[in-house]
Amino acid sequence: MVAATSRPSKRFYPTRIDIPMDVRSQVAEILNKTLAATLDLKTQAKQAHWNVKGMDFYQLHELFDEIAGELEEYVDMVAERVTALGGTAMGTARLAASESILSEYDLDAITGEEHVTALSERFATYAKHVREAIDKTDELGDADTADLYTEVSRTIDKRLWFLESHLVRKSDM
Repeated sequence: MVAATSRPSKRFYPTRIDIPMDVRSQVAEILNKTLAATLDLKTQAKQAHWNVKGMDFYQLHELFDEIAGELEEYVDMVAERVTALGGTAMGTARLAASESILSEYDLDAITGEEHVTALSERFATYAKHVREAIDKTDELGDADTADLYTEVSRTIDKRLWFLESHLVRKSDM
């Protein structure tokens, strides 16, 4: 049996939101890019959660799971904003994998340091994307979406700080 292939839908549905269609379309495109990256980042955090080994196992196992849970909330927020604007949320695993801005996770990572480094790199990339999305959606005149991105940005920066704090060595001080 061959899997059916279909192109992602750019379909929009009627809404009474007073944002012009061309703006809603551009914002939905930005949001869908974020949706793909957020889904990818969540699964990468779960990859670290499941596979971390070493002396800091329990602490990092818990941290990675907490991070994945927060990202799941953002997946939902972003997808629902797309649909609130009348767009179609592109949230399948296949779409996320093909559209994500993040690099593939190192499947050979074992130690806490390897997982923390891998996640730190991806969180930094994601944080940059979110800040750029704040500016783009604000320029487009969608203050609500810019505010959503600002909320996400605060938590992502905090989590990046938590991750990077595990990588500081005495010689760095």
